[in-house]
Amino acid sequence: MDRRRFLRRGLAALAVAPLVPASFLVRAQPATVGSAAAPRIRLGIVGCGGRGGWIARLFHGHGGYTMHAVADYFQEVADACGDAVGVDQARRFAGLSGFKRLMESGVEAVALETPPFWFPEHVQFAVAQGLHVFLAKPVAVDVPGCLAVEAAARSVQGKRCFLVDYQMPTDPSNIEVVRRIHEGQIGPVAALSSQYHAGSFSDPPLTDSIASRLRSLIWVNDDAIGGGYHVNACIHAIDAALWIAGSRPVSATGVSHRMRENPQGDSHDVYSLLFQFENGLALTHHGKHLNNQTGFDVYAEAQGRHGHARIYYGGRAWLKARDDGFNGDVPNLYEGGAVRNIDLFHRSVAVEDFSNPTVARSIDGTLATLLGREAGVRRGTVAMAELLRQNRRLEIDLTGLKA
Repeated sequence: MDRRRFLRRGLAALAVAPLVPASFLVRAQPATVGSAAAPRIRLGIVGCGGRGGWIARLFHGHGGYTMHAVADYFQEVADACGDAVGVDQARRFAGLSGFKRLMESGVEAVALETPPFWFPEHVQFAVAQGLHVFLAKPVAVDVPGCLAVEAAARSVQGKRCFLVDYQMPTDPSNIEVVRRIHEGQIGPVAALSSQYHAGSFSDPPLTDSIASRLRSLIWVNDDAIGGGYHVNACIHAIDAALWIAGSRPVSATGVSHRMRENPQGDSHDVYSLLFQFENGLALTHHGKHLNNQTGFDVYAEAQGRHGHARIYYGGRAWLKARDDGFNGDVPNLYEGGAVRNIDLFHRSVAVEDFSNPTVARSIDGTLATLLGREAGVRRGTVAMAELLRQNRRLEIDLTGLKA
């Protein structure tokens, strides 16, 4: 099935250290409904359209959260979400500054689901308010934003929960396959490959302000607002490959271009990339975001000296080795992964486990996709050190938007 149907069914820069392999071993437990004995967390949702409104309903259904406030740029979107999860009219905020009023309204935690251009600003304000943070991916659209989120998350390490919502590493079958790879069952990993095949989103003509780009995932078409297709979508497959590799790449080489019909946004949508790691390992990645009937297919694969393995966003995770093997279903991660993360977020706050293991991998995954995006656009090779040194910020024109 194509991605839309699948999703509907699911309803100083050079000083940045590479993450340690242990941070890739995120262990998720099966989702459980919030215990009556556990605290109810006063939650605010920032960004209530599409996945944001859907995530709000999952939080509401968990049982461990009080839906305290909602905010969206569009008042009617905030109101629709507020109606769905029972938020008082007085705590439904709109406009660019609505997130501040939400975070000052008495919430204890926030779920950030806006276009990722705003994540660094929202994260920094949330941390300053002493809030727990549940953050969608990617964490930013550029290097400065990525480093700002990393610094904010590090500042609350051991003090507050900071969870980034990746779904593939929550699945028990994927976890088991990666565990076996790391234990050496397929031998030393010789090569990695990853793929993200899906459709594209609506990309209508530009208007006088970017307000028209802020609905219905249109913003994925714009690098500065949503990171573009590679950073926003391919990141699932790239993150999975980095989970296996246990480190971030040091360079990327590749090509990319725009092939969707009548593109208006600047994001490329077809990618062929080669990432290289410090230890000599290479990752080949292919990304396709076209409505060409090929369906939704997202995975990362490892070729080892004695076997090979694959983990999926949806399908079957498997490992084939000389002496052993494994097969396991990976069902409905769009919803199942989110439900697990919502439960993990609640349990982490309840028991004050603020180790925040998703932070390091989310920073490296975002930086890796930023590196790949840049290599594809340049049609050449870009080093991670160069990307960090340049520290290029993407800007958007806020003219005409409501404060």
